[in-house]
Amino acid sequence: MTTASTPLRESIAAIVGPDRVLDRPVDLIAFASDASFYRLIPKAVAFASNVEEVRSLFRLSRERKIPMTFRAAGTSLSGQSVSDGILVEVARNWRGIQVLEGGAKVKVQPGVIGAHVNHALKFFKAKMGPDPASINTCTVGGILSNNSSGMCCGVTQNAYHTLESLTFVLPSGTVIDTASPDANEQFCALEPALAQGLLNLKAELLANRPLAERIRAKYRMKNTTGYSLNAFIDFDRPVDIFRNLLVGSEGTLAFIAEAVLKSVPDLPVKVTGFLLFPDLHAACAAIVPLRDAGAAALEMLDRASLRSVENQPGTPPSIKTLPEGAAALLVEFQGPNESARAELERLALAAAGNLTLLEPARFTHDPVEQALFWKIRSGTFPSVGAVRKRGTTVLIEDVAFPIDKLADAAVDLTKLFAKHRYDEAILFGHAKDGNLHFVITQSFNDQAAVDRYSALIDDVVELVVKKYDGALKAEHGTGRNMAPFVEAEWGPEAKAVMEKLKALVDPEHLLNPGVILNADPKCHLADLKPMPGVEEEVDKCIECGYCEPKCPSRELTLTPRQRIVVRREMARLESSRENPALLASLREAWPYMALDTCAVDGLCATACPVSIDTGQLTKRFRRANHSRRAQKIALSVARNFATVEPIMRVALRSGHLVQSLFGPKVMPFITRVLKTFGASHQWSPEMPKATKAPLPLTSNEKAQAIYFPACISRMMGHLPGEPEEMSLVEALVKVAERAGVPVHIPRDVEGTCCGVPFSSKGFDLAHKYTVNHAIEKFWEWSDGGRLSIVMDTSPCTYGMITSRAYLTPENQAKFDKLRILDSTAFAHDVLLPRLRVTHKVGSVALHPVCSVTKMNLLPKLEGVAKACADNVVVPRDAGCCGFAGDRGFTHPELTASATKHEAREVKAQAFDGHYASSRTCEVGMTRSTGAVYRSFLYLLESATRPEVVQ
Repeated sequence: MTTASTPLRESIAAIVGPDRVLDRPVDLIAFASDASFYRLIPKAVAFASNVEEVRSLFRLSRERKIPMTFRAAGTSLSGQSVSDGILVEVARNWRGIQVLEGGAKVKVQPGVIGAHVNHALKFFKAKMGPDPASINTCTVGGILSNNSSGMCCGVTQNAYHTLESLTFVLPSGTVIDTASPDANEQFCALEPALAQGLLNLKAELLANRPLAERIRAKYRMKNTTGYSLNAFIDFDRPVDIFRNLLVGSEGTLAFIAEAVLKSVPDLPVKVTGFLLFPDLHAACAAIVPLRDAGAAALEMLDRASLRSVENQPGTPPSIKTLPEGAAALLVEFQGPNESARAELERLALAAAGNLTLLEPARFTHDPVEQALFWKIRSGTFPSVGAVRKRGTTVLIEDVAFPIDKLADAAVDLTKLFAKHRYDEAILFGHAKDGNLHFVITQSFNDQAAVDRYSALIDDVVELVVKKYDGALKAEHGTGRNMAPFVEAEWGPEAKAVMEKLKALVDPEHLLNPGVILNADPKCHLADLKPMPGVEEEVDKCIECGYCEPKCPSRELTLTPRQRIVVRREMARLESSRENPALLASLREAWPYMALDTCAVDGLCATACPVSIDTGQLTKRFRRANHSRRAQKIALSVARNFATVEPIMRVALRSGHLVQSLFGPKVMPFITRVLKTFGASHQWSPEMPKATKAPLPLTSNEKAQAIYFPACISRMMGHLPGEPEEMSLVEALVKVAERAGVPVHIPRDVEGTCCGVPFSSKGFDLAHKYTVNHAIEKFWEWSDGGRLSIVMDTSPCTYGMITSRAYLTPENQAKFDKLRILDSTAFAHDVLLPRLRVTHKVGSVALHPVCSVTKMNLLPKLEGVAKACADNVVVPRDAGCCGFAGDRGFTHPELTASATKHEAREVKAQAFDGHYASSRTCEVGMTRSTGAVYRSFLYLLESATRPEVVQ
């Protein structure tokens, strides 16, 4: 039992457990920011896991009079998911998905990533209605709370209109499942004042006919400003009114514990065009004809948007020659099957026939060209972020206008940018819905910058509301950003209804206060996020959070975004000297939280809008932490790697010998003891055995490729429990011979390394030496680049193909003439077409290692597996295993955290085999799942063995 004098941490721990509450300075700073330009430092972060815990946290909030905010992905753009009270994180423990009625509906919890819902519905040729740009990161909780939409869903398929039912928890602790047959009776019985209050507000609105009609009109276009007042018009029962009021309520009325959503068809056939117009008026004049012809997407880009991406690789050269004032529409028609394609093309060309274009309309169904068009569209936002000035952040605002006024409004917006000196501003958006986004870069580091932003927003409000009667927020939610202007858009009567609603549900205003409704007319200028300059590797970060689902340490220590947030706070404190104690605390936590548990896998860059690899920041700090002596020792190891390899094999053999003589617990105990004396690696039961025999002898005379077995393949052999009929190296040699593409392993291969182990640890000199030595050897072995170099370990391949910057000019010239292939590409492109599959297995699980993802080789890995197995599964939660070469041996908790969701998915099914393309990643996945992971080359070799004639 806790009392008012009990420390907050203890009170929260009594509810959720001590391991699910954070209150250290480093954690509070890490959770102080979301994707917006606001920052509030919470008093504590709690990780609730069930409804009872949420009810108890509500009670604690009331008893202590401490505000509380729910947060999932933290991709909110208007400051909806930050708090200076209790921040309740619901992304980790609320991940349930259940497909219903053959894909017609889906039951989801708030922590489920939107793309994961679509992954579950894909088999049923269905998807979620909302399609926000952040769907690979944002969660259902945020999608519902912000009434998110996107490029194709428009108004009719947004969160509001595809909602079937909700389970919600009120601040009072009442829990209602609106799907229950007696949900309304329960609601009225348990919350009579709220139920009657909702009916009174409905009657008040209906009695005010001009306001009721205004509500109907405003929701015919996109609008997320204020509460969803259309719920009062659309529904009659109190429970139904409240259910849909929660959509777009931004976490200010209740906690959404579960939702049932209606799905929409996933239309796979696409016909896409990129139409160029002389001006915005011509582009806007095309919207209605194309929309009425059935266009699913109509994305408009102004000339500044096009200019921001005109130098992007693959962008048509004609973009550079466009006149000032020109505009473009990315148009896409979608259909259910191939039989619809011809009709889609006919409709598209017919609709474009009378448009005023700079060049004739052309539509394509080539997926490569379609991807290029969408890359142009998606590249506008990051292009501005990548070139912004140091110390500024990127702001993306969204507004909506009636379609017939869109062109004039767009022109007026560009005039405002010029007036307020936002020279870099760009304008684009979902033209089909009259929804425009504008992107600006902004500093909040001095009062003049704040005043400039304030003046711009005042003018935007005047333009959108007064001149065009549009919506100040179309799909990003009101948040703190537009809270002062709700009355300006809706008028005093509508705002009064919203205030009464909030008071009915949360009379003490403790649930996400200051969001949607705020008495402070300048609240949008308060609690602004500082953006001090830091290291160049991460300085361009816009803190959007897109990286977080990719990060292996996301549920252990810090995410890439949080590493950068903490680093920026350290830089700010170093400059201001305002809080030495806080700075000291952050510095103390930094090594483990930010550096030791970073896998430097680079997957964060694959999701980052500005391609930031936060691992590069980690490497910088690791380099700085190494003494000159340590760098020289690492260089000596690199130069004598031929001696290191046999020593490693002896160490592995010795460890397994001890384990066989004294039992499986002895070696882990010995290494734990040694760790206290400074040793870094810890033995685990999955430790591979040493390779047994010398590398197989191969001939150079008929070789069609050079096979470079990675040093890890030369040292680490089979895992305990793994069949030992052949080594990985033997498997590749055999299958290549079988395909008629013999490979040659150079006799002097021992001692050559890709350099990845040195690079990841920040040993620059050793890394540069190893990659230069490797390229020189590759050049020699390949006869000056005549033969391809095949590598059997994907991280090593990636390390080599991205090593050019570390090479001498002479070796760069050699590098440019070499063909370095990963074994996945070699197997798929070269071997598989020449092989006959004779022995298919039933079902296999694949773990795509980080480098396979970064090299875009997953389709080829899947292709090999699908040729050899009837069913191939890439787990939905597959990602970096966190082993990071040897980090799984030094920090096993990283791998355990990184793989737990993927492992749970793998364990839930029976497979005939588990495969990857990196020995250490295979160790990590074996440890996590209990199933032996092997190289996919074993699967290919086994499946293509010649049939034995009886």
